[in-house]
Amino acid sequence: MRGTDETSGALFSYVDLEDRIPASHPLRKIRQVVNDALASLDGEFAPLYADFGRPSIAPERLIRASLIQILFSVRSERQLMEQMQYNLMFRWFVGLGIDDPVWVATVFTKNRDRLLTTDMSRKVMAAILAHREVASLLSDEHFSVDGTLIKAWASMKSFQPKAEDTPPDDEGPDDPPAPSIDPDNQPTQSEPETEPMPRSNHRNRNAEADFKGEKRSNATHASTTDPEARLYKKSPGTGATLCFMGHALMENRHGLVVQGDLTQADGHAERRAALDMVHRHSPGSTRQLTLGADKGYDAAEFVSDLRKACVTPHVAQKSRYSAIDGRTTRHQGYALSIKHRKRIEEAFGWAKTVGDMAQTVYRGVERVRSRFILTMAANNLARLPRLLGA
Repeated sequence: MRGTDETSGALFSYVDLEDRIPASHPLRKIRQVVNDALASLDGEFAPLYADFGRPSIAPERLIRASLIQILFSVRSERQLMEQMQYNLMFRWFVGLGIDDPVWVATVFTKNRDRLLTTDMSRKVMAAILAHREVASLLSDEHFSVDGTLIKAWASMKSFQPKAEDTPPDDEGPDDPPAPSIDPDNQPTQSEPETEPMPRSNHRNRNAEADFKGEKRSNATHASTTDPEARLYKKSPGTGATLCFMGHALMENRHGLVVQGDLTQADGHAERRAALDMVHRHSPGSTRQLTLGADKGYDAAEFVSDLRKACVTPHVAQKSRYSAIDGRTTRHQGYALSIKHRKRIEEAFGWAKTVGDMAQTVYRGVERVRSRFILTMAANNLARLPRLLGA
């Protein structure tokens, strides 16, 4: 017989979120690894909070909520809080019960910014990589490095001459000229005595700008929206944009990112960051490592610094004046490193398409760096269910 379409509210409801998530869902393995990693960081969280006062949002829940925001491409914290109101899977992953209230978006962002610094994001990534099931996937000898541009949350119109280079200007570009008034405060004969038009506020609209013929550089100009962003282009034939430069160190066995960093964009940032990440990941290592990279890293000083650090530079050779010679290229391992190093682009592509890092919504190197590193950690988590056969 046909069922009835009747709606009746239940007085009591017993919902177990654990039963609502399929046993084969990939988030189950991700949540297990994240929970174990956060449990190992309990000693790091304790000194960050006072022993008295009103309880804040649990740091474990803050980090899980930030990870789920990255994994599911939620554009803003306000949308994240909205989806957590009705999305049972989000509640289950973060650790909220079916009747637990969701946080106010501004409260969440304030608590998150105090917790998720660059140092904490690196500790979260390291704890995930140190998990007993993940550590066996990593190579401890062969690595690759690369950098990518992260567009800043600032428009080109905000790239203005620095304050000391321009005289003060009280009138905006769209301000009307001052009216002609005679000494008796009466309109002149050339102007009819009409009601004055209301003056438009040019600050409420995005004024037009023409940059043609204007020379702009980081030495003379700075963004008024994000002063730490830099005007830079990575390849010839492309336009320069206000951006930061993200860096990643990948192990070559399964393509997992083991170190991340973000700096201001310039021509030497990639090589400086590569050395820093190698030393941070393997401090004082006596084992001979290999580091694959593209032609942008083929510089004599960089290659020399790698050799001093017991790292074999498997850097792609330039057509002229290459610092890589036959001592390196004659080995079979060099060809393998050149082949595997291209996989690091997959992490950058995931971060920009899924992780919303094509253009950051944060300002300042510190905030963008902490978010970039956490996005690299989320990229590792997204690949774990398949690698672990979950």
